Amino acid sequence: MTRPGDQLASDLTAAVPRPLPGTAKPDVSVILPSYNEAENLTPVVEELVARLDEAHLTHEILIVDDGSRDGTRRISAELASTYAGVRAIRLRRNVGKSGAVQLGLGLATGRRVVLMDADGQDDAAAIPRMLELLDDGLDLVTGRRADRQDRFVKRSTSKLYNAMTSWVTGVEGHDFNSGLKAMTRDVADSLELYGELHRYIPVLAAWNGFAVGELDVDHRPRLHGETKFKRSRFWRGFFDLVTVKFLTTYTARPFHLFGGIGFALSAIGSGILAWLLFSKITGHNLGDRPALFAGVILLLVGVQLLSVGLLAELIVHFRNTSPRQAQYVDGGDGDWTST
Repeated sequence: MTRPGDQLASDLTAAVPRPLPGTAKPDVSVILPSYNEAENLTPVVEELVARLDEAHLTHEILIVDDGSRDGTRRISAELASTYAGVRAIRLRRNVGKSGAVQLGLGLATGRRVVLMDADGQDDAAAIPRMLELLDDGLDLVTGRRADRQDRFVKRSTSKLYNAMTSWVTGVEGHDFNSGLKAMTRDVADSLELYGELHRYIPVLAAWNGFAVGELDVDHRPRLHGETKFKRSRFWRGFFDLVTVKFLTTYTARPFHLFGGIGFALSAIGSGILAWLLFSKITGHNLGDRPALFAGVILLLVGVQLLSVGLLAELIVHFRNTSPRQAQYVDGGDGDWTST
């Protein structure tokens, strides 16, 4: 199956080649998705390199230029030629943050991966502590922006979004959409991001069985330029929340969703029609009763949803019973056991 990051590879115009096979993997790969951030990239990368060098971490920094129309391409190339660990990647067109992050995850070679915004608001000083939490047993650490330096509207909508996400998905968290995240290689390899799914990386990681947590970090005002946040992103994020809920809850049992809704609608429609039948028997005229049309429509839609749920269950069943190669796990004594 083609991963979203693989499909984006056709949009590349320039990329610094990956390290040759056999070379040591860096301690950490930092992915900087960038869209019209030419003024911010140089100070952000300089600070990032200094912090990682202070912590004695071997590193690579991937600047993913998401189809910028300013000087981001030129600045990225200059930084790549200045610092040995910086790699510049450019997309011909803007595919969105999720697509840029997915591409960066596919090209990263580090044992651990850090996601970071390129606007200067994330404090690189928090990265070593986040990596320590990974060593202590967490698989994904999100930098919680305890004191956000953003506009009131953005802070308010973010609080609503985080509360709704936690309630709908059941994953505890206060800052799901923070741009600063650290994760293990296993988490990075498990992600498939598209649309606005970068907002739900902690939810996707938790669904895959990884341990997730948060760390309070400093948040700073944007260095230069304007925020990319638009009101439409809130609504797109809401629809993607529905997508994430479906993917993490009902992909293995779709009849629970479609069948539940279909059964409820059918029950309501049947109840209305039964009441109308009784009214007809008792001599009332039904020809101009809106309830008759409502009852019929609810019953038909309910039956259709029940049918869709059953068909979806058949698809899941055939997918799970199709021939698959045996998987093996290390038994701990050198023997391999088929599962």
